[in-house]
Amino acid sequence: MVKSTLVAGVLGSMTLLSYAQPPQPAVPAGPQTGAQAAPAAPGNTMTPVQRSDSAPQGTLKNPYKDTDAAVVAAGSKLYQLYACSGCHGGTGGGGMCPPLTDGVWVYGGDDDTLFRLVAYGSQALQSKGYSRKAEENVVGAMPPMGQVVHTDDDLWRILAFMRANYHGAPECKFGCGGK
Repeated sequence: MVKSTLVAGVLGSMTLLSYAQPPQPAVPAGPQTGAQAAPAAPGNTMTPVQRSDSAPQGTLKNPYKDTDAAVVAAGSKLYQLYACSGCHGGTGGGGMCPPLTDGVWVYGGDDDTLFRLVAYGSQALQSKGYSRKAEENVVGAMPPMGQVVHTDDDLWRILAFMRANYHGAPECKFGCGGK
């Protein structure tokens, strides 16, 4: 009886400890076609909020291309891991929140603005001087995800995945504001 209670207590404590630790995403591997996943971009070891806070407005640029299959595959896995799909749909085409791939950039579609929007959320982004350039059917404000997404490298890969799935006007892929 004492032995089974002790084992149950230890197992219960281990379970509680596993829930107390934030999930640590594995670095997603590239496609299973023998391609290697792209290595982390040099210096990308900050949280998205730290990266945003440390860079002057307008200077953040994605080190990855949306044509790099390994990066896009990793970004897809991270998009799912961080539950972006829960609001924006499985491939960014929309869900209860706006689509990410239709060419309507509510605050602007440049890398810097998109990175900061995800890191800070829409309310904090507005408090930093950004204003809406377009409208979408929005259920609520974009929550700050900069402490949820573990590294700026993860966020850059997610943004590369999002751009790879873009279906709007080609001339607005990296900007334009509205349609």
